[in-house]
Amino acid sequence: MSSIPDELSYTKEHEWVAGLDDGLTVTVGITAYAAEQLGDVVFVQLPEVGRQVEAGEAIAEVESTKSVSDIYAPVGGEIVAVNTALDEDPSLVNSNPYADGWLFEMRSNGATEDLITAEEYAALISGDS
Repeated sequence: MSSIPDELSYTKEHEWVAGLDDGLTVTVGITAYAAEQLGDVVFVQLPEVGRQVEAGEAIAEVESTKSVSDIYAPVGGEIVAVNTALDEDPSLVNSNPYADGWLFEMRSNGATEDLITAEEYAALISGDS
């Protein structure tokens, strides 16, 4: 099983969220578990910078050799940056999901009640296997 960084928050849809402590901008990606389940990522469709999104809204897609999966906004807010490196090398999502494989950054509106801890996420995926 992949390591699950304690300092991040997670969604039940297998996204991770970093930077909640500063309360402004958060970075979002998919977990190593999700990347493993997807297989080799071959394309990532990222949201538009400037787009206003609601928590839980499907805003991006990750296409792998196995399937296409929606990526959901973990919090509401505005997309402020996307990881353009994924245009050239979508496999970063597989090789380094918690660093170089991040998907987008957003300015959060502060509602984080649907996020879970690393411990809760570990329990969730242990039930999935």
